[in-house]
Amino acid sequence: MRNAKRFTLLSIISILVILSVGAVQAQDSVQIRWFVGLGAGTDGDLITAQQAIVDEFNDSQDAIELVLEVVDNDQAYDVLATQIAAGNAPDIVGPMGIRGRESFPGVWRDLTDLIEATEYDLSDFDPALIEFYRVPGQGQLGIPFAVFPSFFLYNQSLFDEAGIPYLPTAYGEPYIDGDGNEMEWNMETLRELALFLTVDANGNDATMDEFDPENIVQFGFGNQTDVRGRDTLFGAANYVDADGNAVIPENWRAAEQWYHQAMWEDFFYPNGVYASSELLGDWWFGTGNLAISNHHLWYMGWGTANLTDSWDIAPVPSYEGVTTAKLHADTFSLMDSTENPEAAFEVLSYLVGERVEDLNQLYGGMPARISLQESYFETYIAGLGEGFPDVDWAGLNWDAAVAGLQFPDNPNHEDGMPAFLEASARYAEYTTLMENNADVDVAAELDALQSDLQAIFDAAD
Repeated sequence: MRNAKRFTLLSIISILVILSVGAVQAQDSVQIRWFVGLGAGTDGDLITAQQAIVDEFNDSQDAIELVLEVVDNDQAYDVLATQIAAGNAPDIVGPMGIRGRESFPGVWRDLTDLIEATEYDLSDFDPALIEFYRVPGQGQLGIPFAVFPSFFLYNQSLFDEAGIPYLPTAYGEPYIDGDGNEMEWNMETLRELALFLTVDANGNDATMDEFDPENIVQFGFGNQTDVRGRDTLFGAANYVDADGNAVIPENWRAAEQWYHQAMWEDFFYPNGVYASSELLGDWWFGTGNLAISNHHLWYMGWGTANLTDSWDIAPVPSYEGVTTAKLHADTFSLMDSTENPEAAFEVLSYLVGERVEDLNQLYGGMPARISLQESYFETYIAGLGEGFPDVDWAGLNWDAAVAGLQFPDNPNHEDGMPAFLEASARYAEYTTLMENNADVDVAAELDALQSDLQAIFDAAD
């Protein structure tokens, strides 16, 4: 009986010890909240897949409890803003693009010390991509994850009809004209080609005196994006400088003069009327009525679904010796308010490291990691072939698309501005004016835009 009592007492003590240890372990466990909603990841199947990744991470260790928070994209910005204001922000946010990140300026943690402390290996990334996420005055705000490089698409059938050679296949190559002359592949050469490739209803091209700009049936060049995106072919910039002042950089002033002349004097670029016409539809290049266009990787497939002509990928041209291939890119960032930055960085490292292939497949982006890009394209091309079997996807010049990652725009064309929505509305107003008015004074309107943006910025302080 005495031994039984002793056994019972020891058992109770053991249970208490186990409970005590469990309580300490539970108390020592750090909770890290992962917020999804500013980009991909809010669909039902994706939520399930993301939760599986969270469960696997939690099962693999006891130190961190990862919690997934998914909010529909149309509500995510407001929800995150409310959480930040209430002091209840999550630890990690992503995936999100530059526009999503810049919608919340000043809330992201510089990862530099965490990268150095953990000796995080960045050798699998193009140095230009690492620099892309290094924001002046804020630091390293992300580790490269998924990228959507930009490039030129060109309609080879229209080049054949015009009797002119195709575009260069690689960065650094010249354009070689029909007489064998080498021409630097730059914005001026693009203009010359686009003139030949712009045709009216009578078959006259835009270099001919008989050309009728009122009856254009084919355009030489189009860049279907907002004004900051299209101007980036002339170099990276933004409407706000390092001191928070409104600016219209000189390279973007030159760009706007070039585009206005292209619309209203040279006629090789769609003005506002043509841009919204049935001739060009919702996606200009996909109609077969546009010879050259600037696009990102996400456009492939559905954006060209109805195009029966032969077409291919080419590098973007330079401006004044500088090449800029604007970049769309997704990543995960840590909130500066996180109370557990080391644990949050461990989760971040897991997402963009051990689980990066899974997440790239879920979200559809091209891996930023060089070692994963070849296998990605094999899968990507196979998927395009299943969805759009009439295109020789494997035969396209994908090397030119990947090579554009060497020339990202930094600052990015989607970078933030004070009073972002109001500022965006104001430059959209300018864009509408210049695209629909042949007589507009572009320089004066840009001055007015800068003045108005400064007033918007000042009111936001």
